[in-house]
Amino acid sequence: MNYNSKDSKDLYRINERIRVPEVRLVGDNVEQGIYPTREALRMAQEQELDLVEISPTANPPVCRIVDYQKFVYQQKKKLKEQKAKSVKVVVKEIRFGPQTDDHDYNFKLNHAMNFLSEGAKVKAFVFFKGRSILFKEQGEVLLLRFANDLEDYAKVEQMPILEGKRMSIMLAPKKSATSAKKDKDKEKEAETDE
Repeated sequence: MNYNSKDSKDLYRINERIRVPEVRLVGDNVEQGIYPTREALRMAQEQELDLVEISPTANPPVCRIVDYQKFVYQQKKKLKEQKAKSVKVVVKEIRFGPQTDDHDYNFKLNHAMNFLSEGAKVKAFVFFKGRSILFKEQGEVLLLRFANDLEDYAKVEQMPILEGKRMSIMLAPKKSATSAKKDKDKEKEAETDE
């Protein structure tokens, strides 16, 4: 069969592009075993399908008799499903000064609660400018207070550490916080539907 798609041709060697003396055939509609490449090609042509090299590094290379376009489609679909299942970790940053007042602190605390309930990690840091590095104990106390206030929503992944002029702490969401948020969202949707 003839295919014009360049990207699908490069993924796997098919039909006459397989240039080894013998191949191992696997698949549903074929008796599994090692065959000369010409015979495997003939078997594929009789079934009006393609001989596709699945594992070129094996000795002998593993091939399957399938419809090539359908095979490529299924491989792309599997890859897409794997991507969808993989969890993407989002890290949100919250910045404090060493002398952050209560209103700003509470405002940032509420933002952190929202981020954690959405499933994102939170990296909170205190940035020291100029001589404010003298207040690094104050910064550490602020970050520990922040972690303590978020105790119901997050667990501390990394204790406060000083990196240059920044002292940071990393918080990861607790499972119960994210599931509680999802439950609330479902309840709201149910109320709006009624």
